[in-house]
Amino acid sequence: MGEEWFYGPGSRRAPQRSWLTYIVIAVLIVSNFAVTYYFAITPDSGVSELRDEIEELNERVEALQSQIQATNDEISDLRDLVITQEPLNVSYLPGLNPIYNQMRGSAVLITVRTASGIASGSGFVYDYEGRIITNYHVVERAIEGGITVTFVDGIIVPAEVIGTDPYSDVAVIDVDLSASMLKPVKMGDSSSLLVGEWVIAVGNPFGLADTMTAGIVSALGRQMQAPNNYRIVDVIQTDAAINPGNSGGPLLNLDGEVIGMNTAIISEVAQFSGVGFAVPSDTITREAPFLISEGGYDHPWLGIEGFDLFPEIKEAMDLDESTRGFLIVSVTTGGPAEQAGLRGGDRQVTIDGGTVTVGGDVIVGADDVSMKDFNDLMVYIERNLGPGDPLNLRILRDGVEMDVELILGTRPSA
Repeated sequence: MGEEWFYGPGSRRAPQRSWLTYIVIAVLIVSNFAVTYYFAITPDSGVSELRDEIEELNERVEALQSQIQATNDEISDLRDLVITQEPLNVSYLPGLNPIYNQMRGSAVLITVRTASGIASGSGFVYDYEGRIITNYHVVERAIEGGITVTFVDGIIVPAEVIGTDPYSDVAVIDVDLSASMLKPVKMGDSSSLLVGEWVIAVGNPFGLADTMTAGIVSALGRQMQAPNNYRIVDVIQTDAAINPGNSGGPLLNLDGEVIGMNTAIISEVAQFSGVGFAVPSDTITREAPFLISEGGYDHPWLGIEGFDLFPEIKEAMDLDESTRGFLIVSVTTGGPAEQAGLRGGDRQVTIDGGTVTVGGDVIVGADDVSMKDFNDLMVYIERNLGPGDPLNLRILRDGVEMDVELILGTRPSA
C-alpha cells in the first residue's frame, strides 16, 4: 500500500583619523596665511571687520571639528562591535538532540502486508496500554495479521487495528507489550501554534528508521481531501521534510510535544517539495479515546452542500460586496439542515460559461461567531461540538438576516 498524496575575534586596529580632519587643518593653515598676508596690505579701517569674519569662521570650523570627532567615535564604536561580535552558530537548533533522543523510544516503524505487497509507515506510542497512533491510510489495506511494529531497540511485535477514522485519517493500533517497554509521547496543544514556529518531524521516510527533519509551521487552517467529498480541516502546513514512510509519525514542537501527525505532501514527483501537511494534535486528542473505546469516531453533520461566496455570486444574488459566508446549494433529505428549515438554491445563473445554482440561504455566523467561509464553520463545529448538540446559525435569506437553530446529526460512515 502506498502513501495517499494530496494536495575568533580579529585583532583590533587603532582608530584612523578621518580624511576630512586633514582637509580642515589644511584649510585653517591656508586661511591663517591668507589672513597674515591680508593684514600686511589692508588699511587699519578694515581690520575690525575682517577680525569679525575670522572669528565667525573659527566658530564654524570648531563646530565642524566636533562633528568630525563625533563621527570618528561612532565609526570606532562600530568597528569594535564588528571585531568583538562572536559568530552565530547556526549548525543546529538548540535542544534538538535531546528531543531526538526522547522520541527514539516513542516513534515506531509500522510495516503493513497488503494483498498487493508490503508497505511501511510511521507511528508513535500513545499510552502505556500499548496503543499506537498512526494514519488510517497506513493500515487501511492491511490483510489479517499483516501489521508489525518495530521499536528502536529492534523489538518487532504484531499489532492489530482497534479504531479508525477515515474522515480525519487517524487510526489506533494495539501491541501486546509490558508498560516498562513503552514510552508514550506527550501530547501538545496545536491550537496554540503560530506560523513561523519551529517544528520537528520524526519518522521512517523510504524505510529509513528514526529520521529527524526540521522546519517551520508554514500555515495553519489548511484542508485535505477526505472520503465522500468531505474535508479534513484545521490542518497544519509545514516545510519540514516529509516523504513516503513518514505518514503517521509525530510532528513536534521544541518542547518535544506532539502537535501534529505527519500525513501528506503536495508533490508532482512523489517526494518532498517543501509542502507537507499534518493532522493537528487537538484532533488526535479529541478522537483517540473514542477510537480506543468504540472503534470509531462520530463527526457532527449538517447535511448541506454548497460553496463559499465569490463576487459573481454576490452580484447574482444582490448581496453587498462585503458579505462573506457559505451559500447553501442543496440540503440532504431528512438531514439536520432540512429539519431545521434551511433552504438550498432555487434558480440557476450562468457564470463564466457554467451553470450555478443560487438563491439559497447564506451562512454568515454560528453561535454568535462570524464565519467568512465553510472552513471557518467546520473548524468551529469540529473543535467545539458533536452529534446531538444544538447549533445556532446566523443566515441571510433574501437579503434579510435571521437565526436558525438546528441539532447536529452524525456524519454517514465513509
